[in-house]
Amino acid sequence: MRAMTADVVVVGGGATGVGVARDAAMRGLSVVLLERADLAQGTSGRFHGLLHSGGRYVVSDPGSARECAEENAIVSRIHADAVERTGGMFVVTPEDDLDFSDRFLIGAQATGVACEELSLSEALRLEPRLNPGIKRAFAVNDAAVDGWQMVWGAARSARAHGAEILTYHEVTDLVVEGEGEDRRVVAVRAHGLKTGEDLTISCAIVVNAAGPWGGRLAAMADSQAIEIVAGAGIMIAVNHRIVNHVINRCVYPADGDILVPDHTVSIIGTTDSRVPDPDHIPIPREEVAQMLDAGEVLIPGFRQARLVHAWAGARPLVRDKRVAGTDTRHMSRGMTVLRHGEAEGLAGMITVAGGKLTTYRLMAKNTVDAVCAELGVERPCTTDTEAVPGSEHGRNYRITHRLAARERDRLENQTICECELVTRKMLTELMDEQPDASFDDLRRQLRIGMGPCQGGFCAARVAGVHVSHGRTDAAEATELLRTFLRHRWIGLWSILHGEQVREAALDFWMLQGTFDVEDLPTAAAPAAASTPIANAEDGEQEPAELAAAMAVLAAPPRLDPNAAPKTAFRADEQKQEARA
Repeated sequence: MRAMTADVVVVGGGATGVGVARDAAMRGLSVVLLERADLAQGTSGRFHGLLHSGGRYVVSDPGSARECAEENAIVSRIHADAVERTGGMFVVTPEDDLDFSDRFLIGAQATGVACEELSLSEALRLEPRLNPGIKRAFAVNDAAVDGWQMVWGAARSARAHGAEILTYHEVTDLVVEGEGEDRRVVAVRAHGLKTGEDLTISCAIVVNAAGPWGGRLAAMADSQAIEIVAGAGIMIAVNHRIVNHVINRCVYPADGDILVPDHTVSIIGTTDSRVPDPDHIPIPREEVAQMLDAGEVLIPGFRQARLVHAWAGARPLVRDKRVAGTDTRHMSRGMTVLRHGEAEGLAGMITVAGGKLTTYRLMAKNTVDAVCAELGVERPCTTDTEAVPGSEHGRNYRITHRLAARERDRLENQTICECELVTRKMLTELMDEQPDASFDDLRRQLRIGMGPCQGGFCAARVAGVHVSHGRTDAAEATELLRTFLRHRWIGLWSILHGEQVREAALDFWMLQGTFDVEDLPTAAAPAAASTPIANAEDGEQEPAELAAAMAVLAAPPRLDPNAAPKTAFRADEQKQEARA
């Protein structure tokens, strides 16, 4: 067993945990971060891509609105390469209460959220596909943010300041000394899922930034001071940017009231319900249908858009005793930083929960302020002034940036993924930097398989590059490919209808028919494929949905171009037709 020491051990590799590691390292503390999977594989990588202006909360949660407005500007500067300044709108649709918009405007002014009312003609000029029956529209400073790009930027900054970041290291125990109200957490034990190594890290402070999994960590120290609820929601991407601004309904926060242009797609979200286990979140068809209905209110014709992927994530909400335990929609989105020593006599542990991706830096600052207070040191936070590596130029992301790069290098650098314009050089350089990365790990940083084909064309190429680059042999590359495809397809089963059935069938016939990937000789799964969230990368497939989807895809192709495609989504589609 390897032994290590650190001032601070951070548990959780999402935005908040990595932000804490960066902030603490920048203040001169020695830091080790432990994440049981990949960075931003949990909540920070499973959201709708929105960098909040604060507008969503000006009525329901003014404190959060003010924080979002302030942090929006900071994050756009220090993570310039991860943020696209799309701008946003709040619109009153024909189904919405016009009186709420007056409260919205007053709330924006009171909280410092930049807001300007637009004429209806100007709103429709900017976004021609908006519902022509909108009654009012407001421009705000919403933006789109790549959560993976942001978290990895913060991680590289943390490492540059001396932090050690250990992914695929699962915490197995917290070492607590003392009794009663004189207890103290003195060490963390963890197991390397890819290395097989066990380690013990002695430390002065443990920061619990495990998000919706934070309750499990607290239980290892017998903590009773906080209850963290997993508030789950689904999101759906359509295959192109049907809007170029973030579009919000001007209502009290509800399901399916946000549409975000993100990279080459548009994302609608989200639902909100409590789940017992954030590792196992279903993507129910009825919620998919609910999102389609909600999208139709904002953008007439949304139901006819081709859906390319659905996924589910869980918010770490601190249980609010004022609302029902299942009512996650009305639990506060505000942050909580709890010093267990003050709350229950358990020194050496601080839990951070709640909040939003937009306010991750502020959450980290408040957490490290608490760490410094616990350690009896005074060191100022400077995370708001120093850009992360790759963002020093200060230029925000533009959707055309990869196209411009490919125009320059298209003749000498093979394109592996046409949808997201990922080149062989981009792939091999990241493989060399992270030799134990799975295909999913590479996907999160490069966006392989994130476009309309969902890996149908590029996944096999990635496997081939692994072999030709000497990274692995054919058998191990095949296992990595199988795992990647299973994870990608989880997000397809619940959205198979219309034209998406054709695309999924094409991919299925190529990979299952031409390549026969599931019937190739099997091999032991390589260490790179290790993950604590088996077969639940973006959510969890339900057996009945998988069976229905496989039945559709296994049918032979029809040659009649006028024949309507079969669908695994027929029941909900009929419901929508009846409503229409």
